[in-house]
Amino acid sequence: MVSVQINNVNPYFKTNFAGMKPQTAENSVLPENAQSGGGKVYPSFKSASAAISVRTMLTPEENEKYRDVYAVLDKKSRKLLKMALGSGLLLKNDAEDRSTVLDNMHKIITTPRVKGLSADKIAKNVLETLVNPSIITQRFGDIPQAVMPQIINYMTGDSTDTRERTLKEEEFNEMYSGCCVAASVEFNMAHRHPAEFSRFVEGLTSPSMEVKKTINLERLSKNTLDAVWLLNAFEVPYELKGINQAVLTLKPDKEAIIRARIQNNYRDPWERSSVDVMMQSMLMQLGTEQTYSSLLDKRGGKFSREDKGLIDFEKTFIESVAEDKDTTSVVYQVVDENQRVIGQEADYQTIKSQILEALDMGKNIIIGYIITDAAGVIENAHEITITGARKTSTGETIFICNDTDDDIPFPIEYSETYLIPKIHHAGLPTPIAEKSLDLTENWQIAMRDFERYEKEKSQREAA
Repeated sequence: MVSVQINNVNPYFKTNFAGMKPQTAENSVLPENAQSGGGKVYPSFKSASAAISVRTMLTPEENEKYRDVYAVLDKKSRKLLKMALGSGLLLKNDAEDRSTVLDNMHKIITTPRVKGLSADKIAKNVLETLVNPSIITQRFGDIPQAVMPQIINYMTGDSTDTRERTLKEEEFNEMYSGCCVAASVEFNMAHRHPAEFSRFVEGLTSPSMEVKKTINLERLSKNTLDAVWLLNAFEVPYELKGINQAVLTLKPDKEAIIRARIQNNYRDPWERSSVDVMMQSMLMQLGTEQTYSSLLDKRGGKFSREDKGLIDFEKTFIESVAEDKDTTSVVYQVVDENQRVIGQEADYQTIKSQILEALDMGKNIIIGYIITDAAGVIENAHEITITGARKTSTGETIFICNDTDDDIPFPIEYSETYLIPKIHHAGLPTPIAEKSLDLTENWQIAMRDFERYEKEKSQREAA
């Protein structure tokens, strides 16, 4: 794992843009026992990749599981199941425990799910997502009027103050999603690690609403103490396993189940599925030091002064833990304290060649890109994933991308001349970053320098 001392004036990129059923006790969306009121380089985190076995022929035991899953699916989903089997997707075993997509789908339909989520809908969501990961979206579902009073009671402590209740309802109606990073990582898991994705979904939708993830400490840092320090800094529940491994417990925040139940019963087109809710909430909770609120899409934590989204080294952390990636976050743009782009850390051709080399390695690259005004001041920022590239007849490179906020269930394309100048940072395989960048060991230095920078900035503002 690598890092450098942080000396960019403002290197921390904010990664966000900013048919109803009657309510009954059986489809309550609240949690059980809920009480109302409720150039610059950042760290690489290394993880080992499991060997993958791709098959299309079912064993007798798998044939029984296949029949069970087939029986609960609708006609359209049954066609997708056959397609997944024929392509080898269904029997991929790239999960940490070497389970297949079929194994996890079968477990979803034959073992209890958390109250309020339907096993058949979850299985369908998993299948649809793995066949076409581009359907993953960060778009929140609306709060239906059938459950809005219940949600307002929960958020206001059963307040009877009309103004307070009205303001809270307006907050929900005006909400936008800051989950572009989490949705992008979810996309990558579904696209590159389908069995592990299905294992995560099974655990997060089970009554325990958690999944265990084993990581090699030496992949997080060459120094075991630094790796443990990192886990503690992000406040991730874990248990050490020998001297080189840790078993992390990954859970969504306590309010995720509320949104997941709403999507289970009231989901409209272009909104997140219950699977999206649980996956993205878990990733946001992981990246925000366990401070995320799924209902408000707000976060706390010690590393960001903003209350939405993730900053880039939080992104690197969740991407690395969830996807078994050896990733280095490379920052290409220099941004001043007024949020104005004032320079580049790498030239156009270097950025282009690094991205193409990563694609040649079979890697997706999550990038943060920005839109500026005429004076170079950042107006918007967003995370998307580059999954491929092609050349036009004139020799121009076209990047194939996935955007979780465009309401388009298939890849989109950007020309190199449009996209490259807008890239603020990219999560690259560390070997690529090491070729052309001066990397310094010790991620802990970067974290401590960040804290020092924030303290000094606060002192300047108070003066």
